[in-house]
Amino acid sequence: MGTTRDPPPLIGQAPAWVEILQRISAAAPLDRPILVIGERGTGKELVAARLHFLSGRWDKTYLAVNCAALPEDLLDSELFGHEAGAFTGAAKRHIGRFERADGGCLFLDEIATASTRVQEKLLRVIEYGEFERLGGDRTLSTDVRLIAATNVDLPALAAKGRFRADLLDRLAFDVITLPPLRARTEDIPVLAEHFGRRMAREIGASFPGFSNRAMAAMLAHAWPGNVRELKNTVERAVYRALAAGEASGPIEAIPLDPFESRFRPLEQIGAVAGLPPVAAEKGAAVLPAASSPYAGLPFDAAVLAFEKSLLSEALTATQGNQTLAAERLGLSYHQLRNALRKHELIGQARAIRKAPREA
Repeated sequence: MGTTRDPPPLIGQAPAWVEILQRISAAAPLDRPILVIGERGTGKELVAARLHFLSGRWDKTYLAVNCAALPEDLLDSELFGHEAGAFTGAAKRHIGRFERADGGCLFLDEIATASTRVQEKLLRVIEYGEFERLGGDRTLSTDVRLIAATNVDLPALAAKGRFRADLLDRLAFDVITLPPLRARTEDIPVLAEHFGRRMAREIGASFPGFSNRAMAAMLAHAWPGNVRELKNTVERAVYRALAAGEASGPIEAIPLDPFESRFRPLEQIGAVAGLPPVAAEKGAAVLPAASSPYAGLPFDAAVLAFEKSLLSEALTATQGNQTLAAERLGLSYHQLRNALRKHELIGQARAIRKAPREA
């Protein structure tokens, strides 16, 4: 990644996020290593870039490396370079990132995956600004500010001997821990609007906004993938609603699960309907019998009634425990919650949970 003049935008106004922005502004001018901690999708790459662009090195080179994407020898070569003949296929000298980023900043994502050998060389660069290319015998000097990131517990890894404690001490001059999106729900509408408008511009359409129902669905979701998942979901919703040019009002549908389909795999049909595996594999039709309470109903009404009965039976069988009910039905927790809202069964779930248990 090369240098640009503007720092990347970090959107949000929730107190937890404002506190992080203040920490970034305070740490950026200090010429020390910084460790950024956060779950996947919380914006570690954006924070690292902002630390660079708000620092005194803003007009120098900024480079990023994903340590998890490269095996040990290639990561060593990518960071520190190699001499011709250092390993099979090394036909000529390669200049590594530490040389190329001299005077600027280097962002190492997924630092926890770096091998012990690479960790040793990183420690030496941080302490003395010195390193050797792979296969070389000449000591080189560099002036690079290091920013590292991870989504794992580095102190726990260090305690187990799987990450160098002395390197952790050096990296952790300051540690910026990013809040997950579920801890800054006030920012969901702001971020959704931002991503929605940007996607609408990309497909050449006007952005109609989101309905109250759509926004409620986004606010109720846990977002395990954090801002990245929200971005993908919003872009998917806008694309599906606007690409055909048929949207006549605010966007209603929020497709949280891109794999969700009304055409369920055969093995799921068999499991839900109580069919033996062989019947499901043969594609046996799951139709209500003549004596079924759904017989005579229109197809859509029968499907809805059957779905509601499955949900109700699962809640009863699990004494209102929605997590267990979701597992019983082969659904995610959030899919179950959405289905319970659809059939107005949230109250039933609570009532079952509060009902006295039989001795």
